Amino acid sequence: MHISMKKIIITFLFSLLLFVHGKTQMIFENHNNEVYQYLSRLSNKGVIEFNDLILPISREIIFSKLLELQKRNSDLSSIEKQELAFYLKEFTPIQYLKPGEESTTFFKNDINGRFRSFHAVGNNFFIAADPIIQGAVSNYNKVNFNQKTIGVQFWGTIGKHIGFQFSGKDVNENRDGTTADAAIFNGPRTGYVNLIYDETRRNINFTEYKANIGYSWKNGSINIGQDFMLWGYGENGRIVLSDKAPVSPYVRIDYQPLKWLKFNYVHKWLNSKIIDSSTTYSFGNDLYGGTKITFVPKYFASHSITISPKKGIDFSLGESIVYADKLNISYLLPLMFFKAADNNQSNYNILAGNNGQFFFQLSVKNRPKNTHFYSTLFIDEIRISEAFNASKSRNQLGYNVGASLTDFMLPYLTLYTEYTKVFPSVYNNLNPAQNYTSYGSYLGDWMGNNFDRLLFGAKYTPLPKLKLEARFQLIRKGAETTIEQQYLDIPQPKFLFYRAYERRELFLSASYEVRNNIYFKGNLTSINTIYPNQTTNTLFDNLNLGVYFGL
Repeated sequence: MHISMKKIIITFLFSLLLFVHGKTQMIFENHNNEVYQYLSRLSNKGVIEFNDLILPISREIIFSKLLELQKRNSDLSSIEKQELAFYLKEFTPIQYLKPGEESTTFFKNDINGRFRSFHAVGNNFFIAADPIIQGAVSNYNKVNFNQKTIGVQFWGTIGKHIGFQFSGKDVNENRDGTTADAAIFNGPRTGYVNLIYDETRRNINFTEYKANIGYSWKNGSINIGQDFMLWGYGENGRIVLSDKAPVSPYVRIDYQPLKWLKFNYVHKWLNSKIIDSSTTYSFGNDLYGGTKITFVPKYFASHSITISPKKGIDFSLGESIVYADKLNISYLLPLMFFKAADNNQSNYNILAGNNGQFFFQLSVKNRPKNTHFYSTLFIDEIRISEAFNASKSRNQLGYNVGASLTDFMLPYLTLYTEYTKVFPSVYNNLNPAQNYTSYGSYLGDWMGNNFDRLLFGAKYTPLPKLKLEARFQLIRKGAETTIEQQYLDIPQPKFLFYRAYERRELFLSASYEVRNNIYFKGNLTSINTIYPNQTTNTLFDNLNLGVYFGL
């Protein structure tokens, strides 16, 4: 009897819903919202407990943390109290009306005093919508360009358990230069899904869209959608999961069975950018080449647990796998040991295997007071028996170590530092369809491998909702290894075996949220790049100013 994979997935998800109870709705908040920094900072001070290892987080959880802060109002500074009132306007749920009653408004404040372009509420239903309108002007290495964005975002709830949301925007960039390099930054900026570059008009166009529908219960949720999922801590990059690669479809499960134990599982459908010749076929005509192009299917699965033995101390460990060609039921099972399943199914043959990883995170907050210490370890490949043998080791891994101190000398002043190091060959695989990438961008740190990065910074809020930041970072980047070097060289190529460049970067930024979801932003980046065997350095600045209605 043949059972399709779609039926298996649907049956699996439906079975979970039969056994859950509660009265919450699942709506994820954009991971760039400043409310995360606000709550994280207060958790670093020990005012609340807030686990922000995995982003985005639901509006329901954010609201519950804001309520905790409301009860501890006396522990907050004057600025923190004003920002708390501001965030409560955004995240306080709208109550349903009685059966038969409905309310629909345009361009008015809701019951919480939050201005909304549109919102409607009825019996067991709520929806709110706002446009996305953004405009920015930039000067990048003496090339001027402007960015115009238009789109829409909406979110709502159905009954006691279901939440839904959508965000879509179309972005156009025009410049007075002659190449697209001015817009395709070598930095943490999210990559493009479908980039269209017009050489004559000097125009770049791309779209970004996210969607999610989720079912939640008292201590967990299950979501199907397309969005980012970030894992781990990092000030200017995350080595496990970041937002460098564009959004991709996923199934995500979050569950907290005990106060000290959390579980997360995600399965993503990635983009390999590799043409699958076996499924490519002719249209029978020559229009646009007359061939149907398909790409090699690519997938990603990950699961992790977080253990909290004491308040402010969290230890997390997880496993992930990147695989290609066809959907594998083993990686749709949240509790499966992916590495063992891969070894068995491939008969321990490297040519039949997939690309697996292990990762760990330690986070210590408010020990000592007002501090946060963290460290991430990402293991792509390691030989335990030869780990400390310089002549035989294959330690293809990355790690970071970071610390912050808040309310340093001034209220709302936070100092931070971080060091990140990723060894050669990390994220790469013998099979290019199984690289730790999607749409050609890294799932982990935006710099890839064979680099280290040391940074120091300060964040300050002199007035409510006005965010200032200054950061200096020193980057060393080495060359990419070849596949032969990655798999055959013993010992492995040394860290920074060939120095590609060294970069010193000063970053200054200011952001002010004048009203909920309306921002004025500006930043200046000064970059000094030193290349080997060059007598002069490459110096340039990047200035960006913009107004944003919606993230």
